[in-house]
Amino acid sequence: MYISDKVWSSYIERLGKVDDTAAQKMRYYLATHEWALNNQTKQAAVDYAFALATKYGEAAGEAACIMYDAIAEDFARNFVPAMPAPTATYDETAKAVIGTMKTNNEEIISGSVSRLVKMAGVDTMMQNALRDGAEWAWIPRGDTCAFCITLASRGWQKASPKAIKNGHAEHIHANCDCTYCVRFDNNTTVEGYEPKKYEAMYDNAEGNSSKEKINSMRRKFYAENKEAGLTNIDGSVAEEKMV
Repeated sequence: MYISDKVWSSYIERLGKVDDTAAQKMRYYLATHEWALNNQTKQAAVDYAFALATKYGEAAGEAACIMYDAIAEDFARNFVPAMPAPTATYDETAKAVIGTMKTNNEEIISGSVSRLVKMAGVDTMMQNALRDGAEWAWIPRGDTCAFCITLASRGWQKASPKAIKNGHAEHIHANCDCTYCVRFDNNTTVEGYEPKKYEAMYDNAEGNSSKEKINSMRRKFYAENKEAGLTNIDGSVAEEKMV
């Protein structure tokens, strides 16, 4: 099966619209409410964020189900429709939102909601892949961070619980269009996905350990993005914390 760039881009755009809508609504709420006054107003903001994470997380999960089914149906492997993953719990939402409130930056707070929404879509793809014994690969898109490049360099791998931490995909951040794709045979590929190229980028990075190599790539990407004026306000691409 050949997944064209047109098909994959359409899927990423659907997910992106869902993530962006949730973030936009959260930004509007923060801009029109005195959310930082006291614990009560902060709690109200968390309640609103949870409603957004639930509503738009369900939409992200549904989009992932549609994409997963389109791939799985092509192989007619006793096909069972994909099931959407659970959306973020209230406690997970509160932890994410209250943690970013410390920055007093409405963009970063809104980004935490976008991340929770994206997580539901990624979790859906991963959990169904585990259920069906599929393979998966992390497909980079757009301005890709160092850790995403590292994940992408691993190529297609048998779905494994090792990539899931506390019930969720281990690496998800806001303002990122990278995500998992699945496959059911060795001939399936996504147009433009070049794991060997990403592996070379990782191998050629300075450092002896994985941590050193990732941080070296982060510094390189930061310098390139800063020069090009592409750094993000939430630091999701070029200004991620060093591991």
